[in-house]
Amino acid sequence: MYQTSDIKKGLKFKMDGAPWNVVEFLFVKPGKGTAFTRTKLKNLLTGQVIERNFRTGETFEPVDIENRNVTYMYNDGEHYYFMDSESFEQHPVGETALGDSVNWLQDNMPCDILFYEGRPISIDLPNYVELEITYCEPAVKGDTANNAMKSATVSTGATVLVPLFVENGTTIKIDTRTGEYCGRVSK
Repeated sequence: MYQTSDIKKGLKFKMDGAPWNVVEFLFVKPGKGTAFTRTKLKNLLTGQVIERNFRTGETFEPVDIENRNVTYMYNDGEHYYFMDSESFEQHPVGETALGDSVNWLQDNMPCDILFYEGRPISIDLPNYVELEITYCEPAVKGDTANNAMKSATVSTGATVLVPLFVENGTTIKIDTRTGEYCGRVSK
């Protein structure tokens, strides 16, 4: 069993019958009254984020979450298929479990999938991906006041804001956690 003193970022535990992940926490000791821990929690099944305070001494049940190394294979329109790197078993994953990660998936991309009670609940991608720009508007000369950005569509179909000097066919580096442009990639 976990106690409030064990709470830290990334801790996974079971509360109200669902698995939760600690996103943020802060130990608060008010001048008057008992100390407590203020947390921001994410439901691993639904993605819902809530804020909750825990009194000192409360206990939590550990949750059994399995992390597997997989490789993205293909999408059949309904599910995304990943192959386990150890057992070579294929795991179909629905789009709801993937969330925004769908925008950055490339064939043969290594990933980690979290399983809860035998079913996939979320995916962890590499922090950065390199994608080619398939379409962007040409930059207009003299349109360069203050870090001007334009929309660009990458090979996966996602839209990213890029600087004006980036052109069609350019390979760029994108942060998968934020979806932001990080730079051009020289080949």
